[in-house]
Amino acid sequence: MIRFEDVSVTYDGVAEPSVRGVDFEVPEGELVLLVGPSGVGKSTVLGAVSGLVPHFTGGTLRGRVTVAGRDTRTHKPRELADVVGTVGQDPLSHFVTDTVEDELAYGMESLGLAPAVMRRRVEETLDLLSLADLRDRPIATLSGGQQQRVAIGSVLTPHPRVLVLDEPTSALDPGAAEEVLAVLQRLVHDLGTTVLMAEHRLERVVQYADRLALLPAPGAPLTLGTPAEIMAVSPVRPPVVDLGRLAGWSPLPLTVRDARRRAGPLRERLSTPAPPDPTAPGTPPLSPSPSPSPSLSLSQAPARPTTPLLSRLLRGRVGHGRRAPGTTPPPPPSPEVAVVDSLAVRRGRVEALRRVDLAAGPGETIALMGRNGAGKSTLLGALVGLVEPAAGSVRVGGAAPHRTAPRDLVRRVGLVPQEPRDLLYADTVAGECAAADEDAGAAAGTCRALVSELLPDIADDTHPRDLSEGQRLALALAVVLTARPPLLLLDEPTRGLDYAAKARLVTVLRGLAAEGHAIVLATHDVELAAELADRVVILADGEVVADGPTAEVVVASPSFAPQVAKILAPGPWLTVAQVGRALA
Repeated sequence: MIRFEDVSVTYDGVAEPSVRGVDFEVPEGELVLLVGPSGVGKSTVLGAVSGLVPHFTGGTLRGRVTVAGRDTRTHKPRELADVVGTVGQDPLSHFVTDTVEDELAYGMESLGLAPAVMRRRVEETLDLLSLADLRDRPIATLSGGQQQRVAIGSVLTPHPRVLVLDEPTSALDPGAAEEVLAVLQRLVHDLGTTVLMAEHRLERVVQYADRLALLPAPGAPLTLGTPAEIMAVSPVRPPVVDLGRLAGWSPLPLTVRDARRRAGPLRERLSTPAPPDPTAPGTPPLSPSPSPSPSLSLSQAPARPTTPLLSRLLRGRVGHGRRAPGTTPPPPPSPEVAVVDSLAVRRGRVEALRRVDLAAGPGETIALMGRNGAGKSTLLGALVGLVEPAAGSVRVGGAAPHRTAPRDLVRRVGLVPQEPRDLLYADTVAGECAAADEDAGAAAGTCRALVSELLPDIADDTHPRDLSEGQRLALALAVVLTARPPLLLLDEPTRGLDYAAKARLVTVLRGLAAEGHAIVLATHDVELAAELADRVVILADGEVVADGPTAEVVVASPSFAPQVAKILAPGPWLTVAQVGRALA
């Protein structure tokens, strides 16, 4: 169904090919998972299937890619639309209509399907992806995870023979991710749909794949094999595989179920008291396997224009001017950096938050978790002053955020939004960093040093729109951290990050917590919460349903427990790093 024949892609202005000598075949009715570190060319391979590479991105494609017998060099994306359905890393760039139901129908309208067929398929897709309650909602009002489900649904309704998915579960809560993956598996098994997918959260998807295609480094040959074969040599791997390597299991387990069956002797060895909490500030995370530094990757679609007002609000600008460095001193230390008391927030007719209480102290890291649309991003918005309370109160550094001038608020709290480009507006990485240094009154080069620490080898003259999702996140995080606000908020900070980049992020955040910064992050990444958070707060329908130490909350949850906790339950173990220290 999909065939690559000695394919190399070189983008304009780049000396070396993004991918070189790619040669493999995906037969009909098979799910192949494309794996590898950030920046090795996974999105390029996916784009070559849909024709976006090179027709949209530019550059030179050598070799041959065929899909259902059609050569993508001679067939443009619109001529492949009846065969290939594509969802990129950024759902927002995918939408062309305003409401959920219209978006699900749009692709079928473009193909000229009968109204009766369109109606039936829309209803089927609404049920398949649990979107029925959202059918009339404006897409702009949905959470990031809800938008991702709509994007996936919009390519399912035309019933393409091939699905190309780039990070399809990155913004989904664990339950929604399982639903989407179950739908994909059903399409593969029952309808013979062919799926080629890239995903960094291998713990979610590796067990669903028929085969894995590994790109180990930029320009390196692609290796195709069974999941067990590839995981044995891959530089990126999920915690269950890392635990299997640590315990010396052979063959390596790929699922929690397989690992639990072998974990009896390991549980006995771990019967001693648990080691100190690995999320304590300053504790180094488990070192990932070495992986090459990410290279630049071109976006598959033009970036959505940034909103200058939002960008200035988040970065502490007023009007068109910049805050004079050092004019507002940081707030004095207090026992609690942020206090939320009986907070209620309404968004139109929707009660987004109800009676929410939360306190964050210096050096504390709190993970907000819950299903898509539970209110996590709304709570972060209230803490940074983007959302006004309908009832209750929010205090950050003793001030009410929604009543505090942006140039003062930026010294108290910083937010890295779910869409990092909302924070970025300059034409180059160097321009963003220079502006961030000036806004924060920091020494020249402060922001640039943070960018290099998070994701090395990003050139100064690179345009932010040409960065991958993970690289753009690193730049936005560096911009916010330059001001060193006492309270740091992050919304889905690991979207688009591989395990090595996530480990670097954890190191940076632990260092900030050790310096006394309070960190609140909204995340669906249960492995990140287990590695980093002191506390976990679970939201459901706008209310807090659980709040406590990470081990107590996540071990008791079948949805939010990390893989190690599921394997070694009922013990208190959360990460491979904990287990490694106990066995040392």
